Amino acid sequence: MWMNNILETIGNTPLIKLNKIAKNLPCTVLAKVEYFNPGNSIKDRMALKMLEVAEQEGKIKPGGTIIEGTSGNTGMGLALAACVKGYKCIFTTTDKQSKEKADILKAVGAEVIVCPTNVEPEDPRSYYSVSKRLATEVPNSWYVNQYDNLANRLAHYEQTGPEIWKQTEGKVTHLVVATGTGGTIVGTAKYLKEKNPNIKVWAIDSYGSLLKKYFETGEIDQNEVYAYISEGFGEDFVPANYEMQYIDVFTKVTDKDGAVMARKIAKDEGIFCGYSAGSCLQGVFQLKDQLKKDDVVVCIFHDHGSRYVGKIYNDEWMLERGFLDVKTFKDLIGGRGSQKTMSIGPHAKVSDAINLMKKYDIENIPVFDGEKNVGAISENGLFNKILGNSDVKNALVNTVMEKPYPEVAFDTPVERLSTFINKENGAVLSKDESGNYHIVTKYDIIQSLSKLQLIYYANGINKLLNYGQ
Repeated sequence: MWMNNILETIGNTPLIKLNKIAKNLPCTVLAKVEYFNPGNSIKDRMALKMLEVAEQEGKIKPGGTIIEGTSGNTGMGLALAACVKGYKCIFTTTDKQSKEKADILKAVGAEVIVCPTNVEPEDPRSYYSVSKRLATEVPNSWYVNQYDNLANRLAHYEQTGPEIWKQTEGKVTHLVVATGTGGTIVGTAKYLKEKNPNIKVWAIDSYGSLLKKYFETGEIDQNEVYAYISEGFGEDFVPANYEMQYIDVFTKVTDKDGAVMARKIAKDEGIFCGYSAGSCLQGVFQLKDQLKKDDVVVCIFHDHGSRYVGKIYNDEWMLERGFLDVKTFKDLIGGRGSQKTMSIGPHAKVSDAINLMKKYDIENIPVFDGEKNVGAISENGLFNKILGNSDVKNALVNTVMEKPYPEVAFDTPVERLSTFINKENGAVLSKDESGNYHIVTKYDIIQSLSKLQLIYYANGINKLLNYGQ
C-alpha cells in the first residue's frame, strides 16, 4: 500500500544495536536512528504535531505563514508539512549552524534569516527575538515556539516512547538523549516511566549550556552560558517543555568529544549520524560505571550526518579546532582541504618560480622532470643566490635548484618528519594513494604541534571572559 503523502512516513524508525563501538560497554546499547524520518531528523515528529494542534486551535489559517527559530531540523520538519499543506515558511537560525542546514531549508521553499549566536535570548538580534518580531509583522502567521510549545513533548509521548517500548519488548532500562528544547527527552521519558518507573533517563548537555546546573540546583545561572560549537542541544534558557522530575542524570559532553564520537559511529557502525548522536553516545561512555550486564540502553540519534559534511565530517574543519590528533604526514595534508602542491619543471625560468611563491605564498617548490623528483627551489636558497647575482632571475631552474626534497611514506609519524627537515632542507614529499605528490614544510610541522596548545589557551581565556572570573 502506498503513502498518500510524505508526512505519512514520519515515525516507526528502526532501533539498531551498536556492536563494535559499544564492545567495551557491559550492556546492550541500541540506537533509535531518527534520520530515517523523511526530513532526516527526529524533529519531523514534533513539527507535524505542533502544526496539527495549531490547525485544530485555529492559530493558523489556509495559506498562512509558519515562523520559527530553529537550528535547522525543526525547520525541515515544518517545511515538509508546509509543502503538503500549502503554507509558507520563514525560519531564523544562528550563524553557528552548518551551511548545509540552511541550504536544505531553502531547497524546500523556506526563507532563512541567519542571526548571531553569541547574544542573549532577549537581544533583538537573537534568532528567538527576530522570529517573535516577524510573527507580529507578517499577516496570517503562526509563531511555532518549539521551546514552549507543549505539543513538542506530546509528539514524543504519543510516538517515540511507545515505539521504544514496543521495539525493546519492554526491556529498556535507560533512555539517553542529547537535550535542547526538552520535548524529546520529557515526552519519551514520561511514557516510558509510566510503563516502568525504574527506567533511568540520562540527559546529555553541552559545555556553555545552563541546563545541567539548573537541573542540579534550580538556578538559572547565565554565568554558565558561553559560545559552544556543538549543534542541536544545550540551551541558554529553560524551555517550558522541561519537567525535570522525568530526568535522573545530566552530564556534559565537550564539543570535541561529541564530534569525534560521531565520526567513530559512522566508521564503526555505518550509521552516518549527526553531532548530537556523537554527544549522546559519548555521554553513555562517561556514565558507563552505572551500567550493568543486563541493562538495555536506548540512545536517540537525532539526525543525519549530511547536515555536518562541512563540519565534523570535514578533516580541515576538525583539525583547525584541534578535534583531530595530528599523527602522520597524511593527517597534516588532511587539514589543508583541497590545496594543491605547486611544482615547477627544471627548464622553467627562476622568475617563474618566484612568481609561484608570490602568488601562492609558499617558500618551497619541488622540481619535477616529468614524474621524477629532481630538485627543489626554496625562498632562502634563491635569496642568497640573487644577492650574489641579480641576473639569476632569468636563469633556468636546473642551474640553481637544490637537492630534491626527501620522500617519505604517507603514514610517516609527524615526530619522524622532523628528522628529515634541517637547515639545508625545508620540506619533505610524499605520494598519496592515488600517486599524487604532497609537500610538508617546517612551518606545517610547527603549526600542527602548536595548534592544540593554542586552542586550549584560547578556550581557557574564553571561559574566563564568559564566567567573569
